[in-house]
Amino acid sequence: MGEFVRLEVEDAVGTIRLDRPKMNAINAQLRAELQEAAVEARERDDVRAVVLYGGERIFAAGADIAEMSSLTYADMVAWGAGLQEALRVVAKLPKPVVAAVTGYALGGGFELALAADFRVLGERAKVGVPEISLGVMPGAGGTQRLPRLVGPARAKELVFTGRHVAADEAHALGIADRVVPDADVYEAARAMAAQFATGPAVALRAAKQAIDDGLELDLDSALRLETTLFAALFSTEDQKAGMQSFLENGPGKAAFSGR
Repeated sequence: MGEFVRLEVEDAVGTIRLDRPKMNAINAQLRAELQEAAVEARERDDVRAVVLYGGERIFAAGADIAEMSSLTYADMVAWGAGLQEALRVVAKLPKPVVAAVTGYALGGGFELALAADFRVLGERAKVGVPEISLGVMPGAGGTQRLPRLVGPARAKELVFTGRHVAADEAHALGIADRVVPDADVYEAARAMAAQFATGPAVALRAAKQAIDDGLELDLDSALRLETTLFAALFSTEDQKAGMQSFLENGPGKAAFSGR
């Protein structure tokens, strides 16, 4: 357990909790602890789904500008690569990941939320990539994950203006999957994660890989990847249990072991 990031596990849902007062600004230490927590969540068999959470007040206001402002070009190459890698580990978690966003998720904080599979926003939450106002640009996935989510034109408008996006607009754009009262954000995100935690873990991992990796391939190659992953699931206990349960009891009643 780190000073600023910890992994809390209950009923197969792991919560990666950011806790660096006051704004969860992402400095080198938080970034390293985030990566460590994500690796732990990846390796633990008792974690079947993950929630990213910054607390009741704020998700993460962005990178620590005080730490970043004096860095040289050479320093930033290493600093930026480290943050990219931490968020890549989160994005590549072979388990469903839900970001529970309260308050602000800006800059690097928003880019962390974009690394999740789903985003639950509070009614008063605001998200955005305001780096342009600092004379720079997003550098931890904002120019890549955001256009894949909302399309290039909308992403360019958000990046070029750096404006904050309210929860209702984020939902309309497809950035937010759900908008709930602020007080309900964590429980709503946890409930979403919990529905996956009881599912067939190997099939969920394969489905996530097929979608994420397939988006980077031409259609024929992506379809071959899908076929390979699909066929491999016929070696799992969950496939046997799921199909046997369907034949005996009808759909939706299978109990999965995650193997």
